[in-house]
Amino acid sequence: MEKATFGAGCFWGVEAAFRKVPGVVDTAVGYSGGHTKNPTYKEVCTDKTGHAEVVQVEYEPAKVTYKQLLEVFWANHDPTQLNRQGPDVGEQYRSVVFYHTPEQKAAAEASKKKLEGSGKCKRPLATRLEPAGEFWRAEECHQRYLEKRGLAACGTH
Repeated sequence: MEKATFGAGCFWGVEAAFRKVPGVVDTAVGYSGGHTKNPTYKEVCTDKTGHAEVVQVEYEPAKVTYKQLLEVFWANHDPTQLNRQGPDVGEQYRSVVFYHTPEQKAAAEASKKKLEGSGKCKRPLATRLEPAGEFWRAEECHQRYLEKRGLAACGTH
């Protein structure tokens, strides 16, 4: 098994998208990229901890590649929006790939460059690529949030 970590706005919908991918064994929502130890959802929502809402994906590389996971990441949010996704505004909603290995970093860079050159995005990409640091698992009420409520996608929350 390998891990991948993505921030693409509100983690509820991002988690739901990755859970549908064959080869994804498990997901967990949480916080990465900040300076506060063991932050809570309430703290992250103040936009003062530096964390992004993220989904950590555990996957079986023989069934799904990291490149395929990157395609899911790009397809499920607007990577041109800086520190926001739709109505959700703040650094915690930033578009970010937290890479765990040099191979993931290279794949993320190539994938981003390919999207930038494709002409699909009318504005520059705001997505950041950062080394994976500490992952802080979010409170249990946020895990599989949409699934627990029988929802397929997020509205505003």
